[in-house]
This record gives sequence, C-alpha cells and structure tokens, in this order.
Amino acid sequence: MKINFAKSAPISAAKNSPADFSAAKNLIQVLVLTEEQVKKSNLKHVKFAKENFAFEGKNNQAHLVPLDSQIVAVVGAGAEKKLNDLELQKIGSRVVAFLNGSKIKDGGVLFESKNSAKDLANIAFGALLQSYRFNKYFENKKKDKELKINSLSIVAPDVSKVEKEFAPLKILAENIFFLRDLVSEPSNILQPESYAAICKTLKKDGLEVEVLGEAEMKKLGMGSLLGVGQGSDKESQLVILKWNGGKKGEQPLAFVGKGVTFDTGGISIKPSNNMEDMKTDMAGSAVVVSLLRNLAQRKAKVNVVGVVGLVENMPSGTAQRPGDVVKSMSGQTIEVINTDAEGRLVLADALHYTNTKFKPKFIVDLATLTGAIIVCLADVYAGLFSNDDDLAKKLESCGAAVGERVWRMPLGEEYDEMINSDIADMKNVGSGRGAGSTTAAQFLKRFVGETKWAHLDIAGVAWKGKGDAMAVKGASGYGLRLLDSLVRLYEKK
Repeated sequence: MKINFAKSAPISAAKNSPADFSAAKNLIQVLVLTEEQVKKSNLKHVKFAKENFAFEGKNNQAHLVPLDSQIVAVVGAGAEKKLNDLELQKIGSRVVAFLNGSKIKDGGVLFESKNSAKDLANIAFGALLQSYRFNKYFENKKKDKELKINSLSIVAPDVSKVEKEFAPLKILAENIFFLRDLVSEPSNILQPESYAAICKTLKKDGLEVEVLGEAEMKKLGMGSLLGVGQGSDKESQLVILKWNGGKKGEQPLAFVGKGVTFDTGGISIKPSNNMEDMKTDMAGSAVVVSLLRNLAQRKAKVNVVGVVGLVENMPSGTAQRPGDVVKSMSGQTIEVINTDAEGRLVLADALHYTNTKFKPKFIVDLATLTGAIIVCLADVYAGLFSNDDDLAKKLESCGAAVGERVWRMPLGEEYDEMINSDIADMKNVGSGRGAGSTTAAQFLKRFVGETKWAHLDIAGVAWKGKGDAMAVKGASGYGLRLLDSLVRLYEKK
C-alpha cells in the first residue's frame, strides 16, 4: 500500500459535504472524527451517520455512508483528551482494516487537531503498519490474504510539515517490516549462514559487520554456544553489528539477541504439535538486527553494538546430550540438564563476549526464552528482568509510550540457588517446575558482571495468533519501537 500526501483546506472549512475537498474527489473520503467533533459537525454525511448508525465518534465505530451518489467513510477517534501518538497510530491501523474489509482500493483521510502535522503522520504510520502482509510463498495469491487497498492519501493543509514528521516513522515502519520478514521466513530458508549473509548486506546502510564462524568461536572458548549447534549440519555463527553515530571512543549501548533459527529441543525433543512455530525462535536476534539497521538509516547520533548468536538446535548423533558439561567463554562451567533450554546457552557466550569486548554503558538482551513467561503474561507483556532500576524504568516508560509493554519480574538469591549444579558451576534449568522465566534470567545474569543489564523474554509477544490494532496475524515486530525509543534517550542532541 502506498502512502500519499495531498493538499486540501481544513475539514472545518467544508460547509455541507466532504466533496468540497478537491484533493480527495477521486477517492473514498475517510472522515476521522473525535467524539467532540461529531457533536459539532454540520456535514450531512456525519449527520446521516449519527441518525442512522448511532455514530458518536467512539474509537470502535466505523461506517460507510452512501448519500447523494457519494460514499464517505466515517471513523471514530474517541475522546480528544485520550489522543496521543499511540492512539493516533491505532486509528490509522483501524482505517486500513476497515477499508480493506470494505474492499475499497483508494482512500483519502481527513483529520483535524491542534498538532495536525504530527498527528496525521502518526495516523499514516499506523496505517502503514497494518498494511503488512507476508505473502511471498503463495504461488497463486489467496484473495482473502491480499491487501485490497492500493493507496491511502493523507489530506492536509500543509503537506510539507506532515511529510517531515512522517519521514522517520516511514524508516521505522520499513524496518519493522524487515523484522517481520525475518521472523516469518521458514527455517529451510533462514539458517545460521544464510541469516549471517543477510546481515552482511547491511554494510550498505553504513553498519560495520563482522561474522565469527565455529573455528573462531572455538578459539574464544565459546563452548556454551557451540554446544547448542553441534547436532546440526549448519554451522553456527556469531554476528557483530556496529553503528558509530556518536563520539569516537564513547561507550556504546549494547543489544544481544537469541538467534535459534529452528529449535527442535535437541535430544530433549519437543512435542510435534506446533513445532513449526519454532522457526520464530530467532525473533530476539531479528529485533537486534533490525534495530541496528534502523539506527543506521536514520543516522542516530549514538554508538551502538548488536551481537546475535545464530544456531540451529537439532537432534543427531553429534548432538549435545542431557548431562553434558560445557565450558563457557567466561570460564564458568554448565551442566546441561535439558537441551531444550538452549537459548540461555547461546546468550551466555554472546553476553560475555559483548560485555568484555565492548564494555558498554548497558546491555539489553532479547529472547523467545521460556514458555513460562507466556503462562505469566500471555501475549500482552514481555517479561523484564534487570539488575538496574533506572534502566528498567526507562524500558517500562518507553514500552508504555509505543505500545510494546513490559512487566518487571523478580530476581533474587533464592532463585539463583535453584540453578546451582552438583558437578559444575551451574545447570541450565532450575530445580522443580517453578519460576522458569526467573531462573533463566538468573542464569543470564551470571554472564554480565557488574554491567547494567536488562533481559526481555519476548516468547509471548513476538508472534500473534490473531491480528491486533497494529498488525495482522503473524510476526508482530515487537521490540523495535521499544528499543528505538530507548536509544533516543541517549542520543546527543
């Protein structure tokens, strides 16, 4: 779907009909109205909607109004006092969902507010996000899967101001699509080496990209990460992405992602039911890669490093066994109780490498790490674990603002004791069935030292079983808006 911007007089200038707006004459006009604007409006299409559809401008209301040979869509924006950037984005998303369901090809959106340019840009951003489809593998595209809309025009008195506000949001949307594409790809296409090859192409955006193979990781002593991939015939990779937009020598911000391109569980094999979903077990890495791409494309004024461990967890004659003991790069030894608790083994070496190599201001890691977090938080929040209150509060605030919410979970000595092993420094799962997400986080905490650190368990939010206000069913793109917002707090103005 193409987003256009068209010049027009303010909607309040129309005396009787939206047809007064020449810029939208050849489109299905979409009047987005708050509850307060609906009460005051004298436009005959709005009056018709009030009288025949009980239209009040509430944010769950949308109707097509056929009147005088002209069809106009009216969409509620809710109460003015509740409108913020996120709510406006949701309005744009609802506009696209409504027009698509009505099989309308081209629409023109009209909306007035005090911050008209910024608000219209946010409506356009939400509309663009809702337009995403992953249809590349349909030989004959299914009509019910296709987006029906060709274009959406945002109508404004000052087009240049809206375009300026929309420019960074368009870059962000394109990188959310890049993220969704990565998570959606099947595992016969996206494997450690092919994934690393995609990362290398990002040099064109201005990123420094380094890829370590198994021989190089072995020299570094990454026995924890390498143990996970030893059952696969696909070579494990560690990809390092760097964006140097800040002062030379300034401490970078660091982001680390779990990139298990397919997770069978290894010898501790998963049940076959829904195992196909394990292609998404690399979602944490996809957020990190997409974040660095986004920062490079928008020329962020900060130094950032992203590290992703890319492996495939398979059962075979060479696979890691329950009961094996591996030595991590940090020198700490790990008893592998369950080979399906592999993500933390990948992150252990990636975190230690990042911490010792780059000495960052903080590290945020992301992983589809535990089923236990889904039991706790479903697909509403990501689980947040942190050793630093200030970093945790920033993540909570940024998440609330962009609609990618986090819920802080506990850490503590009692949980730490649950991962002590009888024959090694630690084991990779806790004792008993309780606190599975917390014991996983306690495991990761042992590999970051005193560095400020936060762990985001995104197992419940990376993939949506049904559509929501910002995306259709499938890869949600969760995490990019959250982390981009966090990075902005550290940029030099």
